[in-house]
Amino acid sequence: MNKDSKIYIAGHRGMVGSAIHRKLQKEGFQKIITKTSKELDLRDQLAVADFFDKEKPEYVFLAAAKVGGILANNKYRAEFLYDNLLIQNNVIHQSYLNDVTKLLFLGSSCIYPKLAPQPLKEEYLLTGKLEPTNEPYAIAKIAGIKMCDAYRDQYGCNFISAMPTNLYGPNDNYDLETSHVLPALIRKFHEGKLSNTEAVQLWGTGSPKREFLHVDDLADACYFLMNNFNEKGFVNIGTGIDISIKELAELIKKIVGYFGKLDWDDSKPDGTPRKLMNVDKLTNLGWNYKIEVEEGILSVYEDFKSKVF
Repeated sequence: MNKDSKIYIAGHRGMVGSAIHRKLQKEGFQKIITKTSKELDLRDQLAVADFFDKEKPEYVFLAAAKVGGILANNKYRAEFLYDNLLIQNNVIHQSYLNDVTKLLFLGSSCIYPKLAPQPLKEEYLLTGKLEPTNEPYAIAKIAGIKMCDAYRDQYGCNFISAMPTNLYGPNDNYDLETSHVLPALIRKFHEGKLSNTEAVQLWGTGSPKREFLHVDDLADACYFLMNNFNEKGFVNIGTGIDISIKELAELIKKIVGYFGKLDWDDSKPDGTPRKLMNVDKLTNLGWNYKIEVEEGILSVYEDFKSKVF
């Protein structure tokens, strides 16, 4: 990418898209194209076709998606499959039709089988059954990877894919019905602190292990891949280090300053037992994460307090 390249960020208001936007601005890019969902519904085939025909972006970061935690994934199964397929199909196909130089498709670590060996290597894709609670979302993301590969095979498109681990950071979603675990814990402990409750109820057993990557590190990795990776398949983006949900809860409890008890509701689902990424492929390309999880949560909590309360 050159500093005068026209770059379209699909989903620039979301946590991932906004981080990519900040990264590109920091690097001095001037011709960044953004559209809100009200200005451009990426599920609308004709609207997306008109947009690409008019704007002719040279590079595309496909960060737009319908996302959520276990509750939202399980409750809105049809929407998570339908909406995400529409979004990625429209953007990827129009990128081909309008001669986009390069596209980066962003997926999720939920594409891997529920009981895949740990840490998760890229080659484990489609080697077993998916986690049932987020299967529709995972299937959509797998389709996106395969679509990029198919357009590369048939049309020679330089469309690449990256699969981030669990993310957190500025512009995260703190709605307890649709959020992921880390922001949900921040909000629960903060509200528990304000109301001085004796205990905070948490889902599951706390035993699953998860890996967490600050979204600014993800944006840095995406920028790196857009400049240095041009191959079929996909690349894991993560830290290669995980933590149990119980350990995460204790860490956030300490950072927030909540002194009550943790009440684990084991009638609620845990989700996949473990999701740790093997990041050797990305590390060998020359990229490593910078923000440690405690440092990242501290900064995120300060941002949360300043904007929400």
